[in-house]
Amino acid sequence: MLLWIYYFSIYKSCANGSLSFHCRSRMAAHKVAHATLTGPSVVKEILIGISLGLVAGGLWKMHHWNEQRKTRAFYDLLEKGEISVVAEE
Repeated sequence: MLLWIYYFSIYKSCANGSLSFHCRSRMAAHKVAHATLTGPSVVKEILIGISLGLVAGGLWKMHHWNEQRKTRAFYDLLEKGEISVVAEE
């Protein structure tokens, strides 16, 4: 009984007063939430680009500092005479 009253109330609320299924399905479609695709967010892309740039720059600086440390250690050992670049005969 309640189901019949529910369907009748949907049919009765149609704009043209007809008892068509098409009117009922069109009304029900407004209640369904659909995901909408939006375009790219400029601010979001700028922030992602800045953060990726900072991470890549930080990794490059760490690599540079490590190579600089190795070079400095090599020249310190060379200056102390602990190592030599001349091949022994």
